[in-house]
Amino acid sequence: MEMSDMDKILDRGTEAETVSEKKNDLILVIPAYNEAQNIERVVDELIRDYPCYDYVIVTDGPTDGTDRICDRRGYNVIHLPVNLGLTGSFQTGMKYASMKGYSFAVQFDGDGQHRPEFIKAMYEKAIEGDYDIVMGSRFIGIKNEMGGLRNLGSKLIRAAVKLTTGKNMSDPTCGLRLYNKRMIDFFAWRLNFAPEPDTISFLIKNGAKTAEVPIHVSEREGGASLYINPINAIRYMLRMLTSILLIQVFRDHD
Repeated sequence: MEMSDMDKILDRGTEAETVSEKKNDLILVIPAYNEAQNIERVVDELIRDYPCYDYVIVTDGPTDGTDRICDRRGYNVIHLPVNLGLTGSFQTGMKYASMKGYSFAVQFDGDGQHRPEFIKAMYEKAIEGDYDIVMGSRFIGIKNEMGGLRNLGSKLIRAAVKLTTGKNMSDPTCGLRLYNKRMIDFFAWRLNFAPEPDTISFLIKNGAKTAEVPIHVSEREGGASLYINPINAIRYMLRMLTSILLIQVFRDHD
């Protein structure tokens, strides 16, 4: 797909009718592919226990009825007509956040592993230190006991980020992240990159101010992560290392 075609799809997505208006200054961006087994539990908890946070779900061409569940439940949702992957769905959510005027956006998974009780601490950290990105870390103050390939991959990516940026990230693969207005606009309009460790490394190299706060994550209750597969985990690790150590040198953020 050419970039012009992708932009048209993203623009059409951000114009989709949604069921709620901006009520707060912080929004959770929830990309969702095949999360039919999880999305109701995740969003219902947000609505019930954390009404202080706005949210938007971006369904990414699911094949399991995730989009139909969101419509039936009346959730605040944008439907992408084709599968664009994490990059396209996250960028759509950030365009929505930018157009609605949010000051903070949280990258939040639809599988139930990210816990909303840690968002307050991330928000307070961002305000306290005027940080561009506040990242959740499962390993602050504790020994990294994550095993196997995931442990190896996390350590190698952490080393690559340290080597290229001088920044020590204790948990670079954790996807729970809070972005300020500057980062929202970067992802929405200037960066066509996935919200992955290599992009965070790139942003740090280009002046983004970052911090970490301790979090815990829950086990996925339904469905399966693509990265549980050892082959996919190895591919992900190699892709991140190649990007951090080589490709991002040629990236242009202007």
